[in-house]
Amino acid sequence: MSSDLFDRLTEQFQRLPGIGRKTAMRLAFSIVDDRELARDLSEALGMVWQKVGECSVCRNITENEICEICSSSSRHDSICVVHNPADMRSIEDAGLYRGRYFVLHGFLAPLDGIGPDELGIDRLRRMIDSLDVDEVILALDSTADGEATSTYIARILETYNVTVTKLARGLPPGASVEFADSLTLSQAFAGRQKV
Repeated sequence: MSSDLFDRLTEQFQRLPGIGRKTAMRLAFSIVDDRELARDLSEALGMVWQKVGECSVCRNITENEICEICSSSSRHDSICVVHNPADMRSIEDAGLYRGRYFVLHGFLAPLDGIGPDELGIDRLRRMIDSLDVDEVILALDSTADGEATSTYIARILETYNVTVTKLARGLPPGASVEFADSLTLSQAFAGRQKV
């Protein structure tokens, strides 16, 4: 016996990254079996959908127009460019960096229609222009897409009076910043290289 609503819930869970059919079904059964969890999750999803958006400066996720990091006066004037908010959170949690961020929300993929406009490259330029930035750190994944995006951004920033660096040792080729431990991130930040 099957339920259309249960199947729909399972399908929605499967749309999440890293969730296969079996995990989606386990999650759906958990929701069906625990009414309080279902209510709490529903409320949290509704609030996130209504109130969470992008920072108008750095594109981080926030409930305000400008995120907590961009509005802080204690941050130093460098910009760490990351793939997504999860990468930024990993770097923040490791406590290695006290500057500002810029979140791309993707990598260059012209065949998929993702170009400089979708990554907010003009907003990154405006951010550099509005701050007295001395360094831009490209903390992107060591994948082909991450490297191509890093190269593109480095070329765009050649006309600016900033040092462009990228993370070095500690992140092997193909590694994702989001899943790196704090020691690996520490080594990558300490050994960053000029681009």
